[in-house]
Amino acid sequence: MEGVGVMAKRLIRLSKSVIGEAEKQAVLGVMDREYLGMGSEVEEFENLLTSFFGRPTVCVNSGTAALHLALQGVGVGSGDEVLVQSITYLSSFQAITATGAKPIPCEVDPVTITLDIKDAEKRLTNKTKAVMPVHYAGGIGKLDEIYAFAESNGLRVVEDAAHTLGSLYNESKVGGFGDIACFSFDGIKNITSGEGGAVVTGDESVLQKVRDARLLGVEKDTEKRFAGQRSWDFDVHYQGWRYHMSNIMAAIGIEQLKRFPEFAAKRQKLAKRYQENLSKTDSIELLEQDFDFIVPHIFVIKLKSGNRDGVRKNMLEKGIETGFHYQPNHLLTFYNPDGSYTLPITEQIFPRLLTLPLHPDLEELDVDYICSQLLEILSQN
Repeated sequence: MEGVGVMAKRLIRLSKSVIGEAEKQAVLGVMDREYLGMGSEVEEFENLLTSFFGRPTVCVNSGTAALHLALQGVGVGSGDEVLVQSITYLSSFQAITATGAKPIPCEVDPVTITLDIKDAEKRLTNKTKAVMPVHYAGGIGKLDEIYAFAESNGLRVVEDAAHTLGSLYNESKVGGFGDIACFSFDGIKNITSGEGGAVVTGDESVLQKVRDARLLGVEKDTEKRFAGQRSWDFDVHYQGWRYHMSNIMAAIGIEQLKRFPEFAAKRQKLAKRYQENLSKTDSIELLEQDFDFIVPHIFVIKLKSGNRDGVRKNMLEKGIETGFHYQPNHLLTFYNPDGSYTLPITEQIFPRLLTLPLHPDLEELDVDYICSQLLEILSQN
């Protein structure tokens, strides 16, 4: 790890948006046309994503909205239960409760931090309507086993693929197969539209429900919006939401998607550099991930020893931001008001998780510096 000292005088951010002149000009173009809502840019972005995934795609205003509408689209509602790992961002759980259903927190596989399907099987009840595997840090876990479990029990699968844009599973692109996959395009994901998300599925019934529900449930309003019109005389058959994407956001997304091959290659290159630098130390355990197939959103390690908060403080003093993904949802008051629900494996793993900087503006020398400082801190602790 040569030349690592050159990085010390600037803050290395944990994550960031990577925006260029093309994205800025695209936004200005939308503003010049003065049609800022949902229109032709959203239609174009959906068409490009449909080509990217090889399956129909509907855009919404966030990854959370994508999960919510996908669940609603398969009929998840009050009284239903959805199996989901506890270590995930709050949005996975909030999307479930937004339908009126109950999230059932499950353990994670300690090697991949993805859904432990054996634990999920134990939590199956006659109220279970769906399973939500979370593709943590770009890793996908035992998706074949999850789909086999779902099929044998009549469950729908809604994949939280927010971390996984461009990753492959069994040589197929995530989103290009299976039941339903939901993606996020927020400011720090593999591509961004500022804020945004997408539902990808071959189920036309779900697609139409999502198209209508994102526009307050107004039937067939999408076609009007794409034509620069709006619905005046309409009908509504079920609860909808104000979840549509704007042309401004789509314009950013269109340009970002063009840059995705560049972004993906850089993320994979940096992740491999981390693996190279950290694979031979006894103080760190790496997740089981193959970055020839995974396009990572974040880079997570497991500490074998040391106080994570102390490590984070010392890293920040060296000019390096770190984080942890994520606080287990079953420990939140809203989902466990009396504190009685426990997940021993999750609770043992969570304090050891540490997220290191990863975004396309980093260079390999940055990764070398990050690793050298981390190893030095861990050796002192």
